[in-house]
Amino acid sequence: MVAIFGGSFDPPHLGHQAIAQKAVEMLAIDLLLVVPAFLNPFKSSSLATATQRLAWSHRLFDRLEHVQVASYEIEQGRSTPTVETLKHFAKSYRVEYLIIGADNLATLTQWKEFAWINAHITWVIVTRAGCNLETQKLRAWWVLELDIPLSSTAIREHGILDHVDSTIQQSVKIILEGQQPMRIEERIETIISKLDEKKAEEIEVFDLSGADYIAERVVIANALNTKHTIALYEELKSRLKAKGEEFLAVDVSDEWVVADLGDILIHIMIPEYRQRYSLEEFLSELANKSNA
Repeated sequence: MVAIFGGSFDPPHLGHQAIAQKAVEMLAIDLLLVVPAFLNPFKSSSLATATQRLAWSHRLFDRLEHVQVASYEIEQGRSTPTVETLKHFAKSYRVEYLIIGADNLATLTQWKEFAWINAHITWVIVTRAGCNLETQKLRAWWVLELDIPLSSTAIREHGILDHVDSTIQQSVKIILEGQQPMRIEERIETIISKLDEKKAEEIEVFDLSGADYIAERVVIANALNTKHTIALYEELKSRLKAKGEEFLAVDVSDEWVVADLGDILIHIMIPEYRQRYSLEEFLSELANKSNA
């Protein structure tokens, strides 16, 4: 049995984490799916990019048991109605609950296929103690009382970061201070500059923006030895995180480091390893096909 907790998470905060924890405790579920929206159907824009908000959500929720962040709506690249998300996950799970904030009650009947949603799920309404709830139109519902001291809106409008998880505070602060995210070309330049500064060799960049690949750019660089491989990665991570970059996943060994920044993949390896796998030949073919 599964519950779905969707939202913009712009940014996610400790209140969202508390909701997830309490839902897992309160509901008889096997899994809670946290589903960040590409764009809220009732909003025209968001503070952070979809990629950024997905990364933040992973940082906040991945540490919780029985909670999983799902990128389905972000992968759609558009505003996705809740009913579409529910039907998608219903193919793989028994979706029993949908978690919403009490502030959503006023507009629920405006949701696409509200009647279908209402007939198939039990609503879990997050509210504060003593709050009056208009639930007459709901078929089945539970109340999850939680006194959340801060909302994402308050964080965006007032810049109060006390209730933002420490691991994402810096990147939120950068955006709130008006620093626009760097273009991908600028980010690539920063990566190359840092690698070159720290004595990486044979640095290559592959533009795969027109290819059917998991990233738009791939950077490959040689390390001098196994210790240099790790040192290059640590220096690069420190520099990029200071600029608000998010590392979605990292695979580290003595011979090879792969860092996933979402739209950029960075491979750092010793020359023997690079020669053995000839990764640049594969990437060159992809790039050529996309430009053909």
